[in-house]
Amino acid sequence: MKLRSALFACICLLGGSASAEPPLRVDLELVLAVDVSYSMELDEQQVQRQGYVAAFREPELIRAIENGPLGRIAVTYVEWGGAAVQVMPWTLIDGRATAAQFAEALRRQPIRRIAFTSISNTLAFTRRLFDVSSFQGSRRVIDISGDGPNNSGVPAPVARNSTVARGIVIDGLPIMLKSQPDTASIPDLDAYYRECVIGGDGAFLVKVSNTGEFAKAILRKLIIEISGQEVSRLSPAMVRQAQYGKDYNCFIGEEMQERMIGR
Repeated sequence: MKLRSALFACICLLGGSASAEPPLRVDLELVLAVDVSYSMELDEQQVQRQGYVAAFREPELIRAIENGPLGRIAVTYVEWGGAAVQVMPWTLIDGRATAAQFAEALRRQPIRRIAFTSISNTLAFTRRLFDVSSFQGSRRVIDISGDGPNNSGVPAPVARNSTVARGIVIDGLPIMLKSQPDTASIPDLDAYYRECVIGGDGAFLVKVSNTGEFAKAILRKLIIEISGQEVSRLSPAMVRQAQYGKDYNCFIGEEMQERMIGR
């Protein structure tokens, strides 16, 4: 009896707990990783933010959450460039009220801009967020948007493979708004995301070609992720599944950055 009491005291002194509360089970743990690099114009960032805010107020999205086996998901919102910042903490969404609270809290956050484009740093940062989540999702997804290839940190496929190896799915939202590619963008960004960024079981992408598509694309993508729809059954014009080609140059962003530095 004395030994048992002593062991309990040691656990308490070390910061342990005899009755640690288990994580709350949810249908999905979802990280929204949103590009705020300098290549994104301020008005584009605002439209992008408004798209996420509007999505969590949509009845169709609420129904997708409520129709899940448990009827609840956990969401966190991250903004990224060369580094990443967790803007919204892990939040339980289980219906219209909690979704509206999340949307309003996100709407009130200031718009920020971060230099460089590091998809790899962002994937490393966001996959660690699952370790500190107080939720346990049947599925874990990182939904990453971006308007250019990786140009900082390790190559994107390295971070993708490390993330997928942990059972985390990476979906993509390539933003292709520029009629003429600049020093930070490429004309086939959707192919880059498909070949070099997204991965995992059922991974897919939805591209945005003009600012008017943001809200619709974001909503559609979130509903697919929340409901767990089989992407193979959806229109190819709407979404693209992950494909790993041997011939695509996944180092294009790093090469562009090197050429800029060498000028």
